[in-house]
Amino acid sequence: MSPSVPLQEMIRAIRSARTQCEERGVIQRECAAIRAQFRQSDNGGRSHNLAKLLYVHMLGYPAHFGQMECVRMIASPRYCEKRVGYLGAMMLLDEKQDASLLITNSIKNDLFHTNQYVQSLALCTLACMGSAEMCRDLAPEIDRLLRASNAYIKKKAALCAVHIVRKVQDLWEMFAPTARSLLAEKNHGVLHGAVVLITELCERNPETLERFRKTVPDLIQIMKSLVISGYSPEHDVAGVSDPFLQVRILRLLRILGRNSESASDAMNDLLAQVATNTDSTKTVGNAVLYETVLTVLDIKSESGLRVLAVNILGRFLLNNDRNIRYIAMTSLQRIVGSDHNAVQRHRGTILDCLKDPDASVKRRALDLSLALVSPSNIRSMMKELLLFLSCCPPELKAQAASGIFNAAERYAPSQRWHIDTILHVLTTAGGDVRDETVPNLIQLITSASELHCYTVHKLYRALLEDISQQQPLVQVACWCIGEYGDLLLRGECQEAEPVQVAEDDVLDALEAVLQSHMSSPATRGFALTATMKLSTRITDNVDRIRSVVSIYGSCIDLELQQRAVEYNALFKKYDHMRAAVLERMPVIERNSPGHADGESTGGVQPPRVQQGELLPAPQPPASQASDLLDLLGGSEEILQPGPMAVGGGLTHGPPTNAVGGDLLDLLGGFNPAPAAPAPAVAAVTVYEKDGVSLTLSCGKQSDTSLSVALTACNASDADVSGFTLQAAVPKSVQLLMKAPSGDSLPAHGAGQVTQTVVLDNPNKVNLKMRVRISYSSRGSAYQDTVQIDSFPGSQ
Repeated sequence: MSPSVPLQEMIRAIRSARTQCEERGVIQRECAAIRAQFRQSDNGGRSHNLAKLLYVHMLGYPAHFGQMECVRMIASPRYCEKRVGYLGAMMLLDEKQDASLLITNSIKNDLFHTNQYVQSLALCTLACMGSAEMCRDLAPEIDRLLRASNAYIKKKAALCAVHIVRKVQDLWEMFAPTARSLLAEKNHGVLHGAVVLITELCERNPETLERFRKTVPDLIQIMKSLVISGYSPEHDVAGVSDPFLQVRILRLLRILGRNSESASDAMNDLLAQVATNTDSTKTVGNAVLYETVLTVLDIKSESGLRVLAVNILGRFLLNNDRNIRYIAMTSLQRIVGSDHNAVQRHRGTILDCLKDPDASVKRRALDLSLALVSPSNIRSMMKELLLFLSCCPPELKAQAASGIFNAAERYAPSQRWHIDTILHVLTTAGGDVRDETVPNLIQLITSASELHCYTVHKLYRALLEDISQQQPLVQVACWCIGEYGDLLLRGECQEAEPVQVAEDDVLDALEAVLQSHMSSPATRGFALTATMKLSTRITDNVDRIRSVVSIYGSCIDLELQQRAVEYNALFKKYDHMRAAVLERMPVIERNSPGHADGESTGGVQPPRVQQGELLPAPQPPASQASDLLDLLGGSEEILQPGPMAVGGGLTHGPPTNAVGGDLLDLLGGFNPAPAAPAPAVAAVTVYEKDGVSLTLSCGKQSDTSLSVALTACNASDADVSGFTLQAAVPKSVQLLMKAPSGDSLPAHGAGQVTQTVVLDNPNKVNLKMRVRISYSSRGSAYQDTVQIDSFPGSQ
């Protein structure tokens, strides 16, 4: 390739390269030729060579050796070279490179040039890559050009002033008076630049915002002239007069009318006129209407005007363009809380969007549909949402299930309807629900005593079907069969069709769960405990239950093995206590949405019903407690502090001073009464930001040990996921963090996450704790740190 090859020939040679290696060879040869010609003092083809180098730069290859050539060409008196030089500066230079400072003087000289096109080149370059130092030096020249008589230069200078204000905010006072005077211009390009400049000034300085609120009548007059003006070939776009300027003015009006009743009142008539006169059949008209809607919803507008804006968004939902439907639902989601009734009118259209093949439109429609659920439409809305859940994409099942749970918990018309709805969700998407769903449903079932027979029959029929993929539903079914197996065997349920169930059939179902390779260890734990509990509820198959339990005494899974060993001990050595130990669970108290807890003091713990289901209602006599001390080999042996077994499950907790305390907790019950109940301490809010709050409550366990319960809540309108807490304390303090109750916080305070921290302070130093809070919301990750210096109740 010869050094003088034209740009078109170089492009053709590069495109004809068959491999990347061949392309690199062509570019390397051409760059070498360009570099050699740059060294020549008398080079008539400098602009030609720099243009080729810019194309090489666009392909991603290094072209930094052309920076100084750009500086030389900018200083050239020839326009053709100056034009390519400025283009190269905008592409090859930025404000971080020292070479950019070399063109400051050339730009200043060109700003005084008599040719308007040379001036525009300097203005465009300064607006593109001007550093803060360049902006400070050249700001007076830009202000001078804003007062020039040439409209072409004025619009370029206005956009350059926007860049200067962004780089150096202190210079806003220089451009504020000139920007207001530009609104009197007739040229649309100048008006557009003025509106953009005023918008930038108002967004960056509250003082400027108050000053420019006086320009609202001028902006309204300009906007009216655009709306009612006839056809203008120069500005018409698809039948709309200068939609770009209209959109910019509407955005500026939105900023000026926010939190200002007088400015908002002045805009109401104009906004109504734009909303009714703009053609909505074209994309251009929809863009103007969308900005109008955003302005109406953001300012203090009249109620009728807000209803009109919602109706426009409703028309957008019927548009064939998915992008328009998406932005309509996004806007409706933001106002559904303040204009709920107006949005409800478009409920049918929103539900139809759930059938859209586009995944993003479906997700937005799901969010909006869940927000529209209310006590008056809970049944009809839930029917549609359950239908959507059965056919929605896998990536939306978890979100849909969580939203249905929250809506059912808030607006359930009856407990039976609530239970049926949750069971339907578990049957459809049981593998995608949150971890707290199982204990929450168990708490709901225990509280509805009149529905125990109906629920256990329904869950037993579900267990007989192939629901191995829905592990949460299997766990709840096993728990109910263990608790209410006697009601199942009677067959006296009036709420469902009478079904005669034999003892062998129930045991066969539980054994199938135990032997299924699809069952998780937690599910097997539920099934084994349910089998054990049936030993006190049936009479003819106790030996079969004993043999099943004994098999798992040598199970490889430590959890099942420990449960089986404990249950075998009940059969062999403490058979006289078995009925008391395996009595029916009491009603589980619900402390907050998303949490069920039976304890009355201490931190709120995550519910583990499969472990606590062995807790007996009555307190055993002292002789039986002494027998329990010998359960694993005698009461004389002193146990080392370690993990405590609770109903066969291991939970790491603080050791108890009394040896009998650990052993009495072996089966999850017979807790020895505390010496003195700890006084209740009010929770203290230690963190609150963007709707996410964290409260702290303390309980003193001993002279040196303190239990701290951290409870998080989300009052914002967006769900929070991936919520985690990390804590750090001084080196002399030992810290034990227990498992959190979950990692997600539903919106509007519908759920909580609680985590208990045990602090052991043997040296009794001043307690301090630093907590790091991490979570995700609306697709963004957030992280914050809070310092806790006081602990109420620690004294």
